[in-house]
Amino acid sequence: MSTIAETAPRGQTRRRMRVDGWRWAGRIFLVFMLLYTALPMIWMLITSIKSGFAAMQFPPQWWPDQPTLASYQKLLDPQNSVGQDFLRFFWNSLFVSTVTTILSVIVAVPAAYAFSRFSFPGRNFLFFAVLLRNMFPAVIFLVPLFILMRVLGLVNTHGSLILTYLTFGLPLAIWLLKGFYDNIPVQLEQAARIDGATRFQAFIMIVMPLSTPGIIATAIYSFIGAWNEYIYAYTFLSKNEQLTLPVGIQRFFSENTTDFPGLMAASFMMSVPVVVLFLVLQRYFVRALTEGAVKH
Repeated sequence: MSTIAETAPRGQTRRRMRVDGWRWAGRIFLVFMLLYTALPMIWMLITSIKSGFAAMQFPPQWWPDQPTLASYQKLLDPQNSVGQDFLRFFWNSLFVSTVTTILSVIVAVPAAYAFSRFSFPGRNFLFFAVLLRNMFPAVIFLVPLFILMRVLGLVNTHGSLILTYLTFGLPLAIWLLKGFYDNIPVQLEQAARIDGATRFQAFIMIVMPLSTPGIIATAIYSFIGAWNEYIYAYTFLSKNEQLTLPVGIQRFFSENTTDFPGLMAASFMMSVPVVVLFLVLQRYFVRALTEGAVKH
């Protein structure tokens, strides 16, 4: 009996040590991933406050002797050509991303609700057909979409980018919201209908407030996708006044030299809106992913 009594705590101790070992391994892995993702941002920020000479030194100077904000001042000064171009590119990206986000939410919300609540012929086929586009790389559709935009007269307009981004962003947005609506009990809508509300009123007053995290997650996804897209913006736009930030930033490259501090400053400022947006709304994004993935 004493042997059994002594063995049990020892087994629990070994089990606890194994659990603690896995926990510490997980923590070390998370720290490694944090450094892996944060170090490029830190190096980009440090390079942006260097002079042009310090940025080209080899071996690299990890921290500049004389930090300067000249690159940021140049980018934000509308009196010089660089500042004018950067602010115009920033506004173009903000406009395209915002309009794309609004239209994505307007289209994805009723479409996902219809797939979740209504039964109609070809429902499953149509839903998976919507997702079929995500099986192919975006570059496959580059030439057909360019021909289509040229026929529609939308080349060198922001409308071509908005339509294209909607084409690529809506499938995942609809899928994400449908999973979220599936987990909202239909009995809540039925109770509202019994109290005299129409289906539309029940949707607005009951379903929409409960689906706010999913809608916010959809908006974040749509905005980030449109904000960072490069290949279609590079193909559809050639006029300087229409360019977005991912394409406009390449103006810091020239045949003979590259303004690395200016390039890093522009890249850092381009990443700020996305990072701030995600940090502010991340709890909604995580909640939408978890609730949309788990079936209650």
